[in-house]
Amino acid sequence: MKRKVYLFCSFGMSTSLLAGKMQKVADEHNLPIEVEAFPIAEIDKIVAEKNPDCILLGPQVKYMLKELKPKFEAQGKPVDIINETDYGTMNGEKVLKLAIKLIKSKQA
Repeated sequence: MKRKVYLFCSFGMSTSLLAGKMQKVADEHNLPIEVEAFPIAEIDKIVAEKNPDCILLGPQVKYMLKELKPKFEAQGKPVDIINETDYGTMNGEKVLKLAIKLIKSKQA
């Protein structure tokens, strides 16, 4: 079963580049992970329809963490912010490791 890691930012544009890099790393390591990016305005709809295992927010929408974290963690979906440096350098491997750590913490 593939784990779904969804990234959200203002418009889903910059996170789509990062999602592609994360997906490449996952594929290279044969990890059953699907990474996608979406605009933050669609978060409720996307989470309801697609049921992600992990939600990561781009640094530009980190102000929404306080509202979104309790809401989605109550549904068993860990939420965190992508580190600004990792986001800026498009470090797909490091952000993927964060997602995997969050998914594992949910299972514990």
